Amino acid sequence: MRLHRNLVFTVIDSLNFIFNEGEYADKVVAKALKKDKRWGSHDRKFVAETIYEIVRWKRLYAEIAEVKEPYNRDNLWRIFAVWAVLRGYNLPDWKYFEETPVRRIKGRFDELSKIRKFRESIPDWMDELGVKELGEKKWEKELAAQNEQAKVILRVNTLKTTKEQLRAILMDSNIETEFIKEYPDALVLTERANVFLTQAFKDGLFEVQDASSQLVARFLDVAPGMRVVDTCAGAGGKTLHMASIMENKGQLIAMDIYESKLKQLKLRAKRNSVFNIDYRVIESTKVIKKLHEKADRVLIDAPCSGLGVLKRNPDSKWKLQPEFIDNIKNTQREVLENYSKMVKPGGKLVYATCSVLPSENEEQVKHFLTTEIGKQFTFVKDNKVLASDSGFDGFYMALMERKK
Repeated sequence: MRLHRNLVFTVIDSLNFIFNEGEYADKVVAKALKKDKRWGSHDRKFVAETIYEIVRWKRLYAEIAEVKEPYNRDNLWRIFAVWAVLRGYNLPDWKYFEETPVRRIKGRFDELSKIRKFRESIPDWMDELGVKELGEKKWEKELAAQNEQAKVILRVNTLKTTKEQLRAILMDSNIETEFIKEYPDALVLTERANVFLTQAFKDGLFEVQDASSQLVARFLDVAPGMRVVDTCAGAGGKTLHMASIMENKGQLIAMDIYESKLKQLKLRAKRNSVFNIDYRVIESTKVIKKLHEKADRVLIDAPCSGLGVLKRNPDSKWKLQPEFIDNIKNTQREVLENYSKMVKPGGKLVYATCSVLPSENEEQVKHFLTTEIGKQFTFVKDNKVLASDSGFDGFYMALMERKK
């Protein structure tokens, strides 16, 4: 296996943006892939996967390379050399690799692999928090699952096609997919491919959405003709899924505090041929008050630590801070208490997060049910999805019903 200079330089530049300038890995990767139009799919795959792998295993590789943050370019080259040696590459005779201690790298890897925080490459505080909340055994399994590469999952837009039709259409573009048992709208790619370039995507036949995330819309039990509110819609993956289950009938109100995200959702909705969405920016409490007791269904896809989606966002391991998690729990409580007031008597509410921590999930629901508004709800059921059990993202969802 040979290393190509222009690809490796792109990786080093990208790591510099992520580690030293605080940029998000997905944005950096997207920019890196546009660097050279002559690159084939092999080159692009190398760039994207190498960046993500080094971000994912940063702590382990940096420890082996004996470098500390902030990393200068020499440090980044040392980290890259560790990755290359452990991946079985023969290092070319470039000046950056002149004194690479190949045997020592392998020896240090074997040593450090016995210690979980290095083996799974995670900050101390996060490891301690995971053990405290999930217990050693469960956390260890979950961490290992979160360090695997995320599968590419599609959600079929049932307003335009069926799962079977979409599978056949993608097969014509040499993209092979499989059904996933118990996920009625999902197809999983057997091999990674850039599905965004396909005509099927441009025609709005599918969206990319993890299988766990696809459980939420059905959990809320939406149906055509209802008034449904998605309170933290963001760019709207779950909103679009609900619209397709509602068959474009009824009213779907997509709310968010960021107008830019709703603009993104508008574009996606147009491509999906979804036209029952009403967009509302939460600029003040008035927006919420106007809808008090007016909605059949309310989804609160709450802001959270994202500890269930580390395989998809490995850089958040290094960006998250313990105080963020403390603050976000207060936000979750506020959001639950304020937004739940939109549910009408007899209506239903789902509280969901992409976290695996009980303190952001079960405990928040338990607390909510003791509050003044919460006492008007009954707990129906919840579903906790662990990556180690499902192979998909870690997720939590709780269904509650407002008493008549």
